[in-house]
Amino acid sequence: MKNETVDQIAERHEAGEAIFIDVRQPEEWAEGVIPGAKKIMLAELPEHLDDLDKSAHYVMVCRSGGRSGRASQMMASAGFEHVVNFDGGMLAWYDEGLPTD
Repeated sequence: MKNETVDQIAERHEAGEAIFIDVRQPEEWAEGVIPGAKKIMLAELPEHLDDLDKSAHYVMVCRSGGRSGRASQMMASAGFEHVVNFDGGMLAWYDEGLPTD
């Protein structure tokens, strides 16, 4: 599993080179979500794996990087080859003052 920092993730987002999946809970999404991110709770991710393109590039997002790390491992085990974990998560995103929806 590959981990990337907030600077690397912000560059990916700006370039539009990955699909962002936020695996937090709805009450956390209410605090702000990376623009364009899909919202799929970690517990519901297994139900959505068949709907996702295994050849696409994904960035997994949570509050700090723990749940997104588990989501990244889950996706890798399901055959997704291009998955990155956002190390630092939304706490790092907020700290940098980056945009949210």
